[in-house]
Amino acid sequence: MSFSFFKAKPKTPQEVAKSIKDSLNALDTKTVVEVKALEKALEEVEKNFVTMRCMLSGDGESEPNVDQVTQLVDEFCKEDVIDLLIHKLPTLGWEARKDLVHCWSILLKQQVDSKYCCVEYIEQHTELLDFLVVCYDNKDIALTCGLMLRECAKFPTLTRYILESPSFVLFFKFVESPTFDVASDAFSTLKDLLTKHQKVVCEFLTAHYDEFFDLYEKLLTSPNYVTRRQSLKLLSEFLLETPNSHIMKRYVLEVRYLKVMMTLLKDSSKNIQLSAFHIFKVFVANPNKPREVKIILSKNREKLLELLHDLSPGKGSEDEQFEEEKELIMKEIETISC
Repeated sequence: MSFSFFKAKPKTPQEVAKSIKDSLNALDTKTVVEVKALEKALEEVEKNFVTMRCMLSGDGESEPNVDQVTQLVDEFCKEDVIDLLIHKLPTLGWEARKDLVHCWSILLKQQVDSKYCCVEYIEQHTELLDFLVVCYDNKDIALTCGLMLRECAKFPTLTRYILESPSFVLFFKFVESPTFDVASDAFSTLKDLLTKHQKVVCEFLTAHYDEFFDLYEKLLTSPNYVTRRQSLKLLSEFLLETPNSHIMKRYVLEVRYLKVMMTLLKDSSKNIQLSAFHIFKVFVANPNKPREVKIILSKNREKLLELLHDLSPGKGSEDEQFEEEKELIMKEIETISC
């Protein structure tokens, strides 16, 4: 005998959205004074998130219904569910956060009437991005927020807002968090923000050159080895990009940054020395070196030649090119006069 008629009728996208909204609203402080009430409310959220996940990505047996996915995303935007998903993050349990992260990418990429509905919603509620950034201060949800921010960073408009926002400077604090996982995750997000959209980054660096590189210098001179190594590698990645050539030309005119690279050339880490060389060589090779730069290079000629002489990448296919570049740079240093 079949008992299939006892199965609950599947919820519509509108019903799923309403259930999620209601259960998230039930997490309000006034509602959850008692521990049991909070536990019950969180269980309801988890149950609804499982339904959301199945509707958005399928249940393992059947593929998601495209029309239902579109309707659910549309409903999330109309009913401000996106706002609740983000603002209720600090209260959510681990399972709910895991399901939310899984669904977040799908929500952002889903188009409604040829528009990225959720992305447009966030563009109109940019405080949500600031909230996600600030949440790096909360160790319990920092990694969840990082994953969500990196999904947002795939869209140039959202990247532009984060870079321009006052909350962006917080990344320079978070990447040096004493909690390794948080620091590492924050650096991954910072890297995406500075490398995913070259035009956006170029415009940002042009408009905020002094403020940005003042902050970045602190990372390059950090007492933390991981911070120095990661920030130096990232600097090479975005500074040596062709669209940022005018930023690089400006950077290599400044004595303060030359001194930073010279200090990093003396670092105890071979990896840091090698990364520093690839930026240092641009200072030296620059045909329009200002007098101040020439003076510093000339005064430190012997020490620099000694450092470079001993610098080697080790065994690898790039040895020959490196040695050629190093030889050219050493010859240039030898001939510099003030």
